[in-house]
Amino acid sequence: MTSRQALAFIRKHGVVLEAARGPAPSLAEAIAGAPIRGHWWSHRKGREIFAVTRAVRDSHDVLVCRLIKGKITFVHRRLWPALVRAADRLPSDGLARVREVHTASGRHVIEKVPFPDWVPASVRAAARKLDRDAARAKFVAVIG
Repeated sequence: MTSRQALAFIRKHGVVLEAARGPAPSLAEAIAGAPIRGHWWSHRKGREIFAVTRAVRDSHDVLVCRLIKGKITFVHRRLWPALVRAADRLPSDGLARVREVHTASGRHVIEKVPFPDWVPASVRAAARKLDRDAARAKFVAVIG
């Protein structure tokens, strides 16, 4: 799977888990073409999964957060207004944008931008126009 195909997969589903199992599709399993036993690194497509998920994490069309059970979750831009409108009914700690940053020393540090600081003004404006219940309904299947 290419990064373009992965972004199309995320756009189609709206909310996708990076690699965990749960109520949303798993991008790692989509790349593998089947359920993955154990850690995805040990899968024969582990390098491809790594490359594609890192490209997705760099996309401006994807929010990387921990919305579903604290696991890395991808939310496509098309759902951001609904996410903002339904935020009062979603786990607030899961709405922060997360990003892995490599320091000069080679360490990996997780950078968090709290909600709603990452939300563009245009998305806030679009969110105000949405019905709250309709917006929340877009996340019920994956959040509960």
